[in-house]
Amino acid sequence: MHKREAIMKRAIYPGSFDPVTNGHMDIIRRSANIVDELYVGVLNNSAKNSLFSAEERVSMLEEMTADLPNVHIVSFDGLLVDFARKIHATIIIRGLRAVTDFEYELQIAQTNHVEYDQIETIFLTSSLQYSYLSSTIVKEFAAYGGDISHFVPTQLIDRIYQKYGIEKGEHHHEQ
Repeated sequence: MHKREAIMKRAIYPGSFDPVTNGHMDIIRRSANIVDELYVGVLNNSAKNSLFSAEERVSMLEEMTADLPNVHIVSFDGLLVDFARKIHATIIIRGLRAVTDFEYELQIAQTNHVEYDQIETIFLTSSLQYSYLSSTIVKEFAAYGGDISHFVPTQLIDRIYQKYGIEKGEHHHEQ
């Protein structure tokens, strides 16, 4: 009898994370408890006008996940399935906020499975307190100096406002 090698569950949680929200962090923490290794894949999409560069987003996520030893932050471009193959991941994790996300996500999951039959997609429903939250909402509020303290990790608040040229004291931030 040969001793079988333990199979590691390696997953990717892909996204643009522009900026990272409390909702993203919730999915990352919950995913890290489910799988052996979690790769947070920061999509480096040159076609999209990002608020933060891919390097900045990777750096912020590294800072936010420093206490999670099984979480790795990497940027990638191109197809998610190609990236999954490259790092030998067999699971894609996606967060669902509302039923409106589901149809689109289901289509992508099915397509990814056709392209790479080793990959499975796991959907995690967002925690109720983050079900409304998106990076787009954060950017909208931040651009006008609105209070984003309920949306993003505290350490990132001033960095987000700075992208809009708003300095400390010029924005509505609950102390």
